[in-house]
Parts: sequence; structure tokens; C-alpha cells
Amino acid sequence: MQHIRFLALPGFQVMSVGALSVFEFANKEMGAPVYDVRLLSETGGSIRSSMGVSVATEPFDDSDLDTLIVGGSAVNGSLTLGVIKFLRKALGRYRRVAAICSGAFVLAEAGLLDGRRATTHWHRARDLQARFPKVKVEEDRIFITDGPVWTSAGMTAGIDLGLAMIEQDLGADVARAVARQLVVYHRRAGGQSQFSALLELEPKSDRIQSALAYAKRNLDKPLTVGQLAGAARLSPRQFSRVFRAETGKSPAKAVENLRIEAARLMVEQSRHPIEIIARQTGFADRDRMRRAFLRAFGQPPQVIRRNAGTEAVA
Repeated sequence: MQHIRFLALPGFQVMSVGALSVFEFANKEMGAPVYDVRLLSETGGSIRSSMGVSVATEPFDDSDLDTLIVGGSAVNGSLTLGVIKFLRKALGRYRRVAAICSGAFVLAEAGLLDGRRATTHWHRARDLQARFPKVKVEEDRIFITDGPVWTSAGMTAGIDLGLAMIEQDLGADVARAVARQLVVYHRRAGGQSQFSALLELEPKSDRIQSALAYAKRNLDKPLTVGQLAGAARLSPRQFSRVFRAETGKSPAKAVENLRIEAARLMVEQSRHPIEIIARQTGFADRDRMRRAFLRAFGQPPQVIRRNAGTEAVA
């Protein structure tokens, strides 16, 4: 059995604890208690969250366990010398030490992120870098694994981090089964951007959402305004007007953003030739995709793939 411990600081956010559900469902999937999950605090007892819900915790001890996960806190004084001392010993006693969202600040304060790559919620990433210059902060990542230290972006990214741990421990099939039980579409890879082209567009009506969903399923096709309008059950003229009113972008620009997002993911996480990726994501040829990448990222696909490969080795 693997022992998972979550360090709950006073003022922790409930959503970060909710990410532990992945281990609960892994036990159900395996039909046996593969993971033993418990909450820790410096003194034990009841710890109050930021929204007022309290949880029961056990006090620190000297056990050598498997995985320690840390959540953040917005309460001044929650990070005591006792907590920092406990964390500084953690890498010698735990196989993995992880932080969800602003928990990265807790690990950084204890020095566990010095010289390591790490991420946190995009809204706090630059603050993390400014306060802890020895940390190699990458603000546009879902989660990052640097040796035994794992960090994740905002709250729901903790689910992706947990699923990645299950995949490491029990295999991809179990992780996929747990994701289905949690009604998570799929586990997002660590290198995936925190930002989503669909979320950024924020369509308000079901018709425009349907058109965008159709576009994402058919990126390898030309995707004319007529096709998108048909998916939305609107005339092309009416569709173009409503689309821009709801998203602030033209249909062509929105489709390009979807293509870029899909192509970047394939560039970073597959070894398909650039020409194949360009065709599968609807760019037609590598030169057109290269120009789109330069506009969006300031770098061509080859450089983004090389950087992703370097990160994987690290």
C-alpha cells in the first residue's frame, strides 16, 4: 500500500483537497486499498479551510511514507517554522513531494524548489518568480515533474497531477478508468498550456458553442464559414455577425487559434513529422503552420519541439 499524505495549512482551499479523490477512485478501480490517504497538520486536530469547512488531521510524525502533497493558504502565519522544518526533511522521507496551485509557495519557502522547474496558477506565477528567484518558474504549464518534486497549476490541475501519479504507479489504463469515473474527459499532459482557445473565446450561445465544437473535431478539414454556420444552424451572414459579437473574433481567427493549440500539443508530445502535424491540424503545409507559430509564440515549431524535449530529459 502507498501512503498519500496531504498537508493542510489553516486557510487551505477545499478544492485542493478534492484532488485527492483520484486516489479514492483508484482504490475502487483496483478493488483493493492501494492508496492510504490521510490529512496532516503540524499539531493535528481540526483545521479550518478558507471557506469555513473544517477537516480532521493527524499530527506530523517521523514515518517514511510515499507521497506528500501540499496545498497553499492565504492566512498569515499559517506557514510556521515547524512546518518549514518538516518540509525540509520531506525529500529524504517521501518518494514524491507535490504542491497544488499556491502550495508551490509553501515548497519554495522551505527551499524545496531551488534550482528546480515549477509551476503554479498563472495568476500567481510571476509573484512566485519574483519572490523566489532560484526557482525556474514556467507559468504556462498544467503540471511539472522535476525529479521527486511535482507542482501543478490552479486547483483542477491537481486532478491532472494526481492522475499522472496514478499512471506512474499503476499504469495508463487505470488512470484512464479513474478519469472516466471522475467524468474528466482525459488527463491533460503536464506540458499542456494552462490556457484554452475555447475558454478564451467564451461563446455565450449553444449555437456558437456547437460550431466551435464542430471545428475542433474537424480541424483537418477546410472549415469554411458555410460549414460552421451549418453546424450552428444559422445562415453564413448571420453566423459571422453573431460569432464576432459573442467572441470578439472572426471565425477564421478563432479556427486558427484552435489549430495552433492542437498543433502545439502534437509538436510537444508526439514525434510526428511537422508536415504530418500541419496536415492533421488543417494548416495544409509546414510553412503556413510555421508562420502561425511565429505569430502566436514567436518561435517556429522545431524550436518548441526541441525545448519540450529538453524539458523531458531534465
